[in-house]
Amino acid sequence: MPPVKYHQGRFPPPELDLNRLLPLIGPASAALARFDGILSAVPNADVLLSPLTTQEAVLSSKIEGTQATFGEVLEFEAGEEAASEEKKADIREVLNYRAALRHAVKQMEKLPLSQRLIRDAHQVLMQGVRGERRTPGEYRRIPNWIGPAGCTVETAHFVPPGADLVPQAMSDLERYLHAEVPDRLIQLAITHVEFEAIHPFLDGNGRIGRLLVPLFLVDKKLLPSPNFYISAYFDAHRDEYYERLLAVSRDNDWTGWCVFFLTAIIEQARDNHRKAKAILDLYHQKKHWITELTHSHHAVKALDWFFSRPIFKRVDFIATAGIPMETAKRIVRLTKDQGLLQELRRGRGRQSTILCFPELLNIAEGKSIV
Repeated sequence: MPPVKYHQGRFPPPELDLNRLLPLIGPASAALARFDGILSAVPNADVLLSPLTTQEAVLSSKIEGTQATFGEVLEFEAGEEAASEEKKADIREVLNYRAALRHAVKQMEKLPLSQRLIRDAHQVLMQGVRGERRTPGEYRRIPNWIGPAGCTVETAHFVPPGADLVPQAMSDLERYLHAEVPDRLIQLAITHVEFEAIHPFLDGNGRIGRLLVPLFLVDKKLLPSPNFYISAYFDAHRDEYYERLLAVSRDNDWTGWCVFFLTAIIEQARDNHRKAKAILDLYHQKKHWITELTHSHHAVKALDWFFSRPIFKRVDFIATAGIPMETAKRIVRLTKDQGLLQELRRGRGRQSTILCFPELLNIAEGKSIV
């Protein structure tokens, strides 16, 4: 079977089957609005929801083949050695995904969502990892294709537009990003699939395409912060995800893709709402608890630190939390004795004790992992 080729001249789609989309547009907007409500109630969402951001980075990278788990990434950040060089490389890719998101959000304080912002995010994504020599931050100048490892252009599943067509295709996409449209979530669905089809970079296209989802929601003021996590749905429905992407170019089935994408928004907005609410409830519960336990005016500062780094070295907390040393040691001892924190690795010699925050980790993972 010959490869599917990019849908040259058919973007944006002139029309969609609204009979199929209207039953989903309302629920998707409503689910996102409910999530917006809980996000607005979270004090310092970037801190309290940072485990969810890391989990999104893990899952988006997993779709591309990395094998690092949520726990392994956090343990590596806490100073644990990776099990192998391959595992370390996987973890670095996850951390770069998170760094690229943060870099892009910072840039959006002065720049709109644009080609420049996308290229800069790609440069951060590819820094110091496999593929870093494949022109980070620059559109490809040679052909590429998508398919099994080692396939040729003739045996590929999909062939994106030629390198000479990429700059114009990306300019058209940027124009569409800022067009006035009847529905923003449909616009986001079409933006994502078009970016993936253009495949403008030599590597990292899938991750940047998924990164565009939270960036778009912030840019269009649909959410106050980029704390929307869609990769869990794409990972759980990976075969359908790729099939729906392919069907746009193969069958001109933009509507089928939009149905899939809106369903993902609905499901993930609900899941994100549930997790964010559970984290917020946990924070409020432990805020009172830790204050009563420690009788310290540093208690809430310590709790915020634990939420931002749910796996950490004891010595790092003492050194960086901004709390007097003896008070920091006392807070760690009390919270560990009372079960808020748990030892992952006991300190020995020059190695510091590594602690974790089990309740927070289990909420982020969606299951009991500690």
